Amino acid sequence: MNPLRHVSNTFISRSKTPLITSNILTQQKQLLVQQQQQWNSIFPLVPIRCISSYHFDTFKFVERLEAEGFSREQSEAIMASLREVISESMTDATKGMVTKAEQEKTVYTYKVDFAHLKSEIQLLEKNDFTVMKAENDRLLGEVEKLRQKLREEITRSQANVRLDLHLEKGRIRDEASAQEIKIKETDTRIESEIAGLRTQMEAIKFQILQYMIGTITGAGALFLAYLRMLR
Repeated sequence: MNPLRHVSNTFISRSKTPLITSNILTQQKQLLVQQQQQWNSIFPLVPIRCISSYHFDTFKFVERLEAEGFSREQSEAIMASLREVISESMTDATKGMVTKAEQEKTVYTYKVDFAHLKSEIQLLEKNDFTVMKAENDRLLGEVEKLRQKLREEITRSQANVRLDLHLEKGRIRDEASAQEIKIKETDTRIESEIAGLRTQMEAIKFQILQYMIGTITGAGALFLAYLRMLR
């Protein structure tokens, strides 16, 4: 809603009143201030170039009031009061606004800050990349050292295992030789005992044979003697 049109309609609707009191002017001023505050809350701050000291055609406004029946002095007083109210309202309305130069200065400051921030970010990225590359090279060196150490450990372990295997093989061969010797000695002892047992068995057989021959001879002699006695 245009405040100038609203105020003009308000004053024109009171054209039959011979004089506008200070209370009415005060109320109109407060109304304009309230409306301007509402505009400030609705519309965002915008950059402005300049604010003119005259916001409407004062001469035509005075002529219109005179045509409605006001005197020259009353018309000029109303116009002056209205201009003062509108000027104060516009001043209050433009307090939160900025000029184009200030806006350009702020934008330039933001651009400089963004450029500085971008440079810092790029520098940080470059430094981070350098640090990361150095750290990567260091890690690669450590990995290579670990690989070399691992290869040495594997070679040493393989040599120790081979040595242990050779020693174990030699020990097993020695134990096998000792076992073979013991087995041979046992076989020889067993064969000797078997031979002794065979000799003893042959002697026993010979003794049994002698006993049998003696027994048969004695029995034959007794039988012949018995036959002689029967004759």
